[in-house]
Amino acid sequence: MTADTATEVFEEHRPLLTGVAYRMLGRVADAEDVVQEAWLRWSGRPRDDVREPRPYLVRITTRLAIDRLRHVQVQREAYIGPWLPEPLETDFGPTVEDTAERAVLADSVSLAVLVVLESLSPLERAVFVLREAFGFPYGEIAATLERSESAVRQLSARARRHVAERRPRFDVDPAEQRDLTERFLAAASGGDLDALLSLLAPDVRLVGDSGGKAKAPVRVIESADKVGRFLFGAARRPIPESEFRFVELNGGPALLVLSGGKPDAVFQLDVADGLIQCVYIVRNPDKLASLAP
Repeated sequence: MTADTATEVFEEHRPLLTGVAYRMLGRVADAEDVVQEAWLRWSGRPRDDVREPRPYLVRITTRLAIDRLRHVQVQREAYIGPWLPEPLETDFGPTVEDTAERAVLADSVSLAVLVVLESLSPLERAVFVLREAFGFPYGEIAATLERSESAVRQLSARARRHVAERRPRFDVDPAEQRDLTERFLAAASGGDLDALLSLLAPDVRLVGDSGGKAKAPVRVIESADKVGRFLFGAARRPIPESEFRFVELNGGPALLVLSGGKPDAVFQLDVADGLIQCVYIVRNPDKLASLAP
């Protein structure tokens, strides 16, 4: 395999490798670092014995992601306030034609699922991502993790059970999510507290991520009254030179708030039965840099 061919092969698989790494780590920068390290290992060693590049590259990327995840989990213990995954622009485009496959990929990258994946062990998370998001066979995952197939099946069952118990128990309709996001913006920016409260489920939660670098609640806020009044109060202190854009992030519609042309906040909603079940707010500037216009 020539150097040019090796580059072409790697670039062909880069979207897959980035998808695996992001779902493992929840950070775009961390995922890109892992993929870059995978490229260095791919390009810096003989490849004549590699018959199938796809599983080989996924194996390298997954192992690197597991090592990185173990490192960043220690750092996150000192994180100020709730930790949310970095918002990711998602446009699967023509690379994913099948509607069912597209739905699986979108669901596996949603904020709600990624938040639950944070509570898995690195090995459980790797098995879940490879199996549930990308459909890798158990034998291939076992080779990747250097575990027996029976051990991988046990890890998979444990991870699926854990995710099923903790993830929101509703399907997200993108059209309904977009409609509620627009009404949410109108009520909040218009200072209409009653309209805002009418959109919130009684047990709605608000999770804000600032990392201590911007204003956001350092604890999860619960109940329609508390969430509504927090949002109403925040709306009365408008962001300077604000501009609002609807974008697709993590497989669903989201609201991007710009201040002076720079990303200032992302709002994304979990909805069900016509009501907002959870409000995610990301304001950590480190997690918004990739969304710059």
